[in-house]
Amino acid sequence: MGSQQRSYKKFLTAEQKYDLWVRMLSGQITQAEAAAVAGVDRSVIARLRAVARDGAVAALASSKPGQPRQSRAEATETAALRSEVERLERAVVEQAEELAVLREKTGNR
Repeated sequence: MGSQQRSYKKFLTAEQKYDLWVRMLSGQITQAEAAAVAGVDRSVIARLRAVARDGAVAALASSKPGQPRQSRAEATETAALRSEVERLERAVVEQAEELAVLREKTGNR
């Protein structure tokens, strides 16, 4: 078979993610250090930060005076959906850019 070994994804618990986020937020560790400590890729840490930020913003937005409170599950789902919308928007922009480049190469406009 070859000498390549398959690397398995490492899953972090919610508490591990929260601890890393708080440590990064307080400046105790950098994003690269957090990835090394957790044994994951830096992109995982970047995603963790984005999800934590979105969740915090959603929770703060739902705590406005005079507005009905969202349940924690609703706030979490809302944050996840907003993150998904942002991810899809980025994907559409990337595809549009690739299409424009391909059209320029083939002379189609």
